[in-house]
Amino acid sequence: MTDTTGAVTLAEVARHAGVSASTVSYVLSGKRSISPSTRERVESSIRTLGYHPNARARALASSRSQILALMMPLRTDMYLPVMMEIAVAVATTARSHGHDVLLLTGEEGPAALRRVMASSLADAVILMDVETDDERLPLLRESELPAVLIGLPGSPDRLTCVDLDFEATGALCVEHLAELGHRELAFVGEATAVYERHTGFAERTVRGVQSRARELGVRLLHRPCDGDYAAIADTLGRIFDERPGTTGVVVQNEPAVEPLLSVLRRQGRAVPEDVSVVAIGPEDIAARASVRLTSVAVPAQEMGRRAVELAMSALARQPVPRQELIAPSLTVRASSGPPPG
Repeated sequence: MTDTTGAVTLAEVARHAGVSASTVSYVLSGKRSISPSTRERVESSIRTLGYHPNARARALASSRSQILALMMPLRTDMYLPVMMEIAVAVATTARSHGHDVLLLTGEEGPAALRRVMASSLADAVILMDVETDDERLPLLRESELPAVLIGLPGSPDRLTCVDLDFEATGALCVEHLAELGHRELAFVGEATAVYERHTGFAERTVRGVQSRARELGVRLLHRPCDGDYAAIADTLGRIFDERPGTTGVVVQNEPAVEPLLSVLRRQGRAVPEDVSVVAIGPEDIAARASVRLTSVAVPAQEMGRRAVELAMSALARQPVPRQELIAPSLTVRASSGPPPG
């Protein structure tokens, strides 16, 4: 039976899942280690029945806030739709685990992290926009607060990280074009400020592109670029001035995709007959571009979901992998083909 308010009770969840009420309580509180299969069964019953435990009672019982802190600095040089897609995945997954999300969007770095740690605002913290030498990491290593990074720093020692394998992503794009016969490539990257901050995903992609190009004997130019039309026109103009034989372009800069295709048209270069283009970014941008782009998708939803699941496992004192890199997958569309002639 439900209680007098019509709400689903913990006992009903236990009956539905075929476990004891105490097991449901342990899944919710994380006070004891529960097998993954039992935890999954209980969480499935919670979702099916629409169980909403009293937040105050749970916090008192478990000494937890039932809140996850998500540090997502909003910078003008980052593509916000991807970041928001990750944030939404974090919020919805956290909700399925009975947690709400505290969103920290300022560029305070260690100061914001210290505030979360000192106030017991959150049970765990998830960090985005991870830099190679991120100033927040020493604090995480000293703290007992469970933390998951969506990104990979230069030294991930004793940290739990989930991300797309961007180094393998860069290599895969070069391999695809090289297999088609392209020998001179350009890599149009993120804005200069992204590299100046030593943002991890951008630097790892460059490493993958450059190292694979060397291994395959392919000539390569890397040019950072802002995403507006004027910047793209200038960047492509310099690329073709410096390397007139360039027949393949890899682009990792979401706002630059459509301007890049437009500039190539204005230059009289057909895609893919004259120039092949491969993009790294959201699937919808690649699939809906004026030329449907061969691309490696950034799995934003998967990264957000896995970050929460790893945080929940850490809270339940279950073993978690230190690094979980998602293998890239390249989808061939209309923008890549053999080089001309």
